[in-house]
Amino acid sequence: MNFPRNTVFAALAGLIAAGTVHAQALVKVDGSSTVYPITEAVAEEFQKAKKNAVRVTVGISGTGGGFKKFCRGETDISDASRPIVKKEMEACAQAGIKYVELPVAFDALTVVLHPSNTFAANLKPEQLKVMWEPGAQGKVTSWKQVDPSFPDMPLKLFGPGADSGTFEYFTEAIVGKAKSSRGDYTASEDDNVLVQGVSRDKGAIGYFGFAYYIENKDKLKAAMIWNGSKFVAPSAAVVEDGSYQPLARPIFIYVNAKSLERPEVKEFVEFYMKHGAALTKEVKYVPLPANIYEVNMEHVRKMKLGTVFGGVPEVGVKIEELVKRETKE
Repeated sequence: MNFPRNTVFAALAGLIAAGTVHAQALVKVDGSSTVYPITEAVAEEFQKAKKNAVRVTVGISGTGGGFKKFCRGETDISDASRPIVKKEMEACAQAGIKYVELPVAFDALTVVLHPSNTFAANLKPEQLKVMWEPGAQGKVTSWKQVDPSFPDMPLKLFGPGADSGTFEYFTEAIVGKAKSSRGDYTASEDDNVLVQGVSRDKGAIGYFGFAYYIENKDKLKAAMIWNGSKFVAPSAAVVEDGSYQPLARPIFIYVNAKSLERPEVKEFVEFYMKHGAALTKEVKYVPLPANIYEVNMEHVRKMKLGTVFGGVPEVGVKIEELVKRETKE
């Protein structure tokens, strides 16, 4: 049966006026692929708790890509695997975007190998530098060039793209300058692409967040990293005791202060701080001490704006140092 269009419009108008039709509230998140598993887990649980009255979208455009969107006012929350840097702070300031910085977990940035690789099970930062520094482009193409004891096997590199916070952190920690890297490697913002690449090539090496390694440990090997006194395998324990250096790092969410005026965003952030520690553990990252999540909520309530970092890349921040910074008034 066909109804006249004006009858349909009138009926819809009546439903809306009566409050029968509700627009689903929306929270937009984008940014780091490293932080994604935590935020996605929180989003799923939050949507269930709200009986789908709120929709949370979580994108992966890398930390840098996420901050570009965030500082244009396109998202409510930005996932970040490093603190916000000066150029992003300036972009947000120019657009009038104010934000609250909330650390949510610690990550053990993991260097991964093909499972059959026995010769590079223990690696020093200086060996990684030989592979990844800009001067290696087109020149360091064999494992033997990295170390004479290694076989003359083609070296295949896989890593995050230039918009990734993981890329920035790794290059700062290993090469000595953020974003300083050879360009002739397979790059992707999708860590699952990197997992597939390394798992299929005997001469491959790559790096990404610990959660992606744990999820794929049946087809990858994690290298042990020299911390200046011993080789250390990535794990929650070595992140907590501060011995997984220089590749342990805090990870964050940044919340648009104006977005916090909307109840769905504020409720999502509160839910994140209440359940984030358990869900962080579930997705194989390292939760922060319980009081930090409480401090985070206090920062949200008081609208503590800005960052406790100086807008410049930092390597080697341990959990106790992060706690001191966040709890300092």
